[in-house]
Amino acid sequence: MIDIVPLPALKDNYIWTLRTATHAAVVDPGEARPVLEYLARERLELCAILATHHHPDHVGGIPQLLAAKRVPVYGPKDEPIATLTQPVGEGDTVPIPELGVTLSVLDIPGHTRAHIAYYGVESLFCGDTLFACGCGRLFEGTPEQMMASLTKLAALPDATKVYCGHEYTLANIGFAQQVEPQNAALAARLARDRALRAAGKPTLPSTLGEERATNPFLRWREPAVIASANKYLGARVSDPVRVFAAIREWKNRA
Repeated sequence: MIDIVPLPALKDNYIWTLRTATHAAVVDPGEARPVLEYLARERLELCAILATHHHPDHVGGIPQLLAAKRVPVYGPKDEPIATLTQPVGEGDTVPIPELGVTLSVLDIPGHTRAHIAYYGVESLFCGDTLFACGCGRLFEGTPEQMMASLTKLAALPDATKVYCGHEYTLANIGFAQQVEPQNAALAARLARDRALRAAGKPTLPSTLGEERATNPFLRWREPAVIASANKYLGARVSDPVRVFAAIREWKNRA
């Protein structure tokens, strides 16, 4: 049995730490200090590092962690991450024997050219592709790529826990309510997540079932989302790619 612990880092990042009583693996260590302090405090031995994409706020801590202990470093095989020892892509697996788990790798480009996710133990580590009630900006990919990636993630079971890279949830819910003001599930989610943040707790993980019910970037076929996209564009569109692209552009400007 493993526990998954969030280590806050930088401004609003989370470094997800999978741990047992003796070992830990970390996902997207944007800085080393929170990891090193946690390992020392909990008397844990680092056994693996997993990266979802090449942005510095997700890989910046890897060199310092490797200086402290050499461990396998997994990450997308087609992105420029100098510290990788195990480049992986769709269909590959990541065995972490010290934790007794094996994760599957999914290609989910859009935010970056070769962004990946890790899936296993009913959990999804999706970096900056799928956020709680949002999705990542399209820095290196296209709307078509991001839609395909989000569709792939949305096909996972409802109960899948979503561990994304940032604490953006309240702002994302605020935008989602502009897109779907009559969505009662959004109002309930806002009340719950406001209370969590007021108590100093993360809003994560969410679940894929919750994302499908509230996340406008998974709901581009909903009539209310299409209507909001049309209002934003000042035009009548129904093509899912154009609807998605409009909502993403709107969010960029929000």
